[in-house]
Amino acid sequence: MYRLALGTGLLAVLFAGAIFGFFYAWICSTMWGLDAADPRIAIAAMQAMNASVRNATFAPAFFGTPLVLALAGLISLVAAQRAAGVSFFVAALTYALGGMALTILVNVPMNQELAGIPVPEDLKEAATLWRSYSEPWQLWNQTRTVFSGLALLLAATGLVLLGRNQHRA
Repeated sequence: MYRLALGTGLLAVLFAGAIFGFFYAWICSTMWGLDAADPRIAIAAMQAMNASVRNATFAPAFFGTPLVLALAGLISLVAAQRAAGVSFFVAALTYALGGMALTILVNVPMNQELAGIPVPEDLKEAATLWRSYSEPWQLWNQTRTVFSGLALLLAATGLVLLGRNQHRA
């Protein structure tokens, strides 16, 4: 059972790292690049990216992360690795509430609203629209990135706790 706990713990870290990296990339490159572009281009590009993200490559990391973290927690508990199990469960809760729920409740509605707006031809109008979208979207993206990073840290902690076990099977 210990080896299964270790394997699911590794998978949990991989999933948590994937979603953290996805959100983090928006902070350190994507949004800065869009903010520097012509706002008409930025709006159209964001609309296209938001439409394309709903795919089979993204879905496992976004929806699967809390499940894999919780599974790692459950298997760790069954393997008598209480501290690791608790760490994985707290990671699952942290991501589910601070990453996934925040995305569903805040970022997705903002994206849907932007998707329904035609790109303004007027540069000033486009700049105003982009700013009113980009600034709050980035704040909430930074928030979900912090929570996702905490979930990754908790998952890594769970894995370290499993690795320190003296009674390996």
